[in-house]
Amino acid sequence: MRKQNLITLLFCFAFLSCNSQTSEKGNIVTTPSGKSSASKNITQFDTAAKTIHIYVALCDNKYQGIVPVPAKIGNGQDPNNNLYWGCGFGIRTYFKNSKEWKLVKTQKLDSIRLERLVFKHATRNYYLVADAYDGQYIKQCTKEFLSSVSGQLKDTLHINNTTIGIAGNSKLVAYIGHDGLMDFQLPELNQNTDGKKRDVIILACYSKRFFSAHVKEANINMLVWTTGLMCPEAYTVHDAITGYVNNETNENIRARAALAYSKYQKCSEKAARNLLVTGW
Repeated sequence: MRKQNLITLLFCFAFLSCNSQTSEKGNIVTTPSGKSSASKNITQFDTAAKTIHIYVALCDNKYQGIVPVPAKIGNGQDPNNNLYWGCGFGIRTYFKNSKEWKLVKTQKLDSIRLERLVFKHATRNYYLVADAYDGQYIKQCTKEFLSSVSGQLKDTLHINNTTIGIAGNSKLVAYIGHDGLMDFQLPELNQNTDGKKRDVIILACYSKRFFSAHVKEANINMLVWTTGLMCPEAYTVHDAITGYVNNETNENIRARAALAYSKYQKCSEKAARNLLVTGW
C-alpha cells in the first residue's frame, strides 16, 4: 500500500500544467429523464431517497496531460486496474470494502461510461452512484459534472423498486480525477437553472483555482475542494461523505476529508487542512 501511495503522490506532482422545470408533490418530483434536461420524457423520482453522484475520470497516461504512471494503473480504458477505480484505493474497491455501503448494482452504460456502481448506505436512506468515464473522455466527464451541479443535466435511475434522482437531481455531486481544466478550456458560466442548491465536492489538483469560474453562478454549497496538488483517491471522498450522511457541518466534513488524506498520504494534518478547504 505504501508503494502505491508513493506512486500516486509522484503522479499528482507531475501534472503537465500544474432547463428543466420540476414540480414537487409530497416526496415525488417529476423531472425530464435521459441524458439532458432537454429530454421530453417525464419520469418521477422519490426525494425521500437521497442520492450522491460521483463522476470519476479514469487516470489515463495517453489522453491526459500527466507524466505517465505505471502502465497498468494508467490505462484509462481499463477500469479494473485503474488508479481511481479498480486499485486498492480506487472508488470501486474502497467503497465495496466499506462497512458503510453495500453494492447493489453494477452495469456498463456505454463506450464512454465504462462502469456504473450503485451503493446503498447501511443505515440511512442514501444511494451513491459512481460513474467511471473512459479517461480519453475526461472533457465530457467534466462537462457533465458541471452541468449536473448547475441543474442543467438531470436524470433518474430505477433501483430496488424505487426511482432515484441522479446527476442534477442528486443532493451531492462530486468529481474525482485529474484536473482536466489545466489542459482544455470550457465555457466558464454554468448558471443555475432551477434555483436549487446542490452540495459539491471536487477532488482534483488545484480544483479551487481552476473550477471557481465554472461554478460561481451555479448556486452550490462547496463542501470540499483543493488549493494545491493532491492524489484524489477514494478515502478522502469516502470520509467526507460519512460526515455528509451524518448531517455534519461543512467544516466537520472538510476535517474528516483532511484527516483521511493525512492518514493515507502520510502527511501532516496541518498540510492536509491547508490542501482541502471548504467554501469560497
